[in-house]
Amino acid sequence: MQSYTIGQAARLLGVSPDTARRWADAGRVATHRDESGRRLIDGPSLAAFAVEVGQSGADEDDVPYTSARNAFPGIVTAVTLGDVAAQVEIQAGPHRLVSLLTREAVEELGLAVGMRATARVKATSVHIDRV
Repeated sequence: MQSYTIGQAARLLGVSPDTARRWADAGRVATHRDESGRRLIDGPSLAAFAVEVGQSGADEDDVPYTSARNAFPGIVTAVTLGDVAAQVEIQAGPHRLVSLLTREAVEELGLAVGMRATARVKATSVHIDRV
């Protein structure tokens, strides 16, 4: 099972390492220490917490005045395999992305809940909102 440092978790959640550390100190996400004393978060625990954070939404002041880029690094929160097709969900900061792809592609990539992945988006119609 993959584990993440506080800094890695912060990048995946789209927050500062200090914020991730405060969340861990408050018990919002469970941590453990490795042999060198670093605090780690298990992948499945981080995936569940990423969903919780994403569903709670960002404060108005936290929303950047920017157009979304096409690459969304995040953490895999769900993988549903069918006979031929598959569905993969990624939580990238406050963004939940869902992709439908072949089962073969998911198996070749070795996608599983708790691992890092980047969703890349190509669209012919992109809407930009300024909040």
